[in-house]
Amino acid sequence: MIVIKVRNYYYLFVGILAILFAVTHAWNGQSVVLPTLDIKAMPMDTRTVFTYVWHIITAENLVFGIAFIYMSFLSKQFKITIAAWIIAAILIVRLIVILGVTALLDVSALTDTIVDSIAIVIYVALIILGTNKK
Repeated sequence: MIVIKVRNYYYLFVGILAILFAVTHAWNGQSVVLPTLDIKAMPMDTRTVFTYVWHIITAENLVFGIAFIYMSFLSKQFKITIAAWIIAAILIVRLIVILGVTALLDVSALTDTIVDSIAIVIYVALIILGTNKK
């Protein structure tokens, strides 16, 4: 009998969250955001770029989720800490870009980023807690 043991519950939870983020990001894009781009005044290449960038973020979240779930079962946690820190750094940069671009284009819209910002901060905090697990 093969016994699979979770070695890092933080990574398992973060992995599930990341997959949930991927699903909700795709769902939001398909149902709300991307249909608004279907206007004749916007050039097709602009719509194409916006659409694939949207799906890149979805795919990135999915890959992060799969990676963290996989990492949660590995016995030598210290060997994967660098991967967790790199993903955390990517997420921090993502948050900085979201807040910076929003502030640059429409500072009053920063309040619209509160939920996403809180989610990313919690996400990164859980990753950091996972890296400290012995």
